[in-house]
Amino acid sequence: MISRRKTIGLIASAAILTRGRVSFAATIEKPSLKLSVGGKNQFYYLPVTVVEQLGYFKEAGLDVEILDFGSGARSLQSLIGGSVDMTAGAYDHTVQMQAQGRAIKAYCMLGQFPGIVLGMVKSKGRVYRSAGDLRGLKIGVTAPGSSAHFMVNWLLVQAGLRTDEVSIVSVGTAASAVAAASKGEIDAISNYDPAISMLEKMGAIDVVIDTRSLAGTKKVYGGNYPAATLYMPTAFATGNPTTVQAMVDVFVRGLKWMVKEGPERIADIVPSDYHLGDKALYIEALRHVMPLYQHDGRIPADGGETALKVLSAFDAKVKGASIDLSKTFDNSFVDRAKA
Repeated sequence: MISRRKTIGLIASAAILTRGRVSFAATIEKPSLKLSVGGKNQFYYLPVTVVEQLGYFKEAGLDVEILDFGSGARSLQSLIGGSVDMTAGAYDHTVQMQAQGRAIKAYCMLGQFPGIVLGMVKSKGRVYRSAGDLRGLKIGVTAPGSSAHFMVNWLLVQAGLRTDEVSIVSVGTAASAVAAASKGEIDAISNYDPAISMLEKMGAIDVVIDTRSLAGTKKVYGGNYPAATLYMPTAFATGNPTTVQAMVDVFVRGLKWMVKEGPERIADIVPSDYHLGDKALYIEALRHVMPLYQHDGRIPADGGETALKVLSAFDAKVKGASIDLSKTFDNSFVDRAKA
């Protein structure tokens, strides 16, 4: 029989003490994970890079392989196809997947507004007075089916246009998006920072729609609209609750670090190619969108209502489905992380 003292000693030795945090790695059901993301170098997904660079995954007893698919749509497909365990992706996708009979939930919010910008390419000389002026244009988005594409669809429908009255072009993120707009390959661009700030500095675009703030988001969508989240099949979360809790703990911790340390420190730890050759501009752009990360990770219920309204406007499958928004997110892991 093992004595009480030995039992306590064994438990203590199993604990890994790191930066004041204790992780019981043995209790994690699936320590080796694959996480997909749709454009890791965007501000939209910045918490993913931050926690990776700070070593928070390893400290929590997790071995996380991050697979960057360049767009949210492709990242979602990797999850549906079973090649990854979970995704850092748009909350929108949980609503869409429920409409298609797939049980996928978001368990932590990484960004509290989209941060998507629509800019008109100056060299094309297009005039923008309202979304109706988008008819017939070639519009660059990160990828078809992405949140950047969804915003364009929403604007078109609100203007009384069909979504097929524009040409959607996949331009990716960061450097590839900057190149497409600056070379005049498109008429307009719907994309994220830091690409948008770089294009503004170059004088290549006129910003006409801007959701890089809560006020701007509410102006465009009429309410709160959660952006990037950590989502996964509900079956995975049910079968691996300690693993999911560890992941949520990591992201909640990372968000707190970002808010505390600020843009300069964030810019120091991310890969240098994220700066697009201008670290000062990167810091300035990040300073403007820091409210994106100033939250506790909880997904607001009214945000789900906004997403459902927007998607129903142009997605026939969502419009025709009976959606239970309570099945698209679960804040219980965040609540435990906060505690």
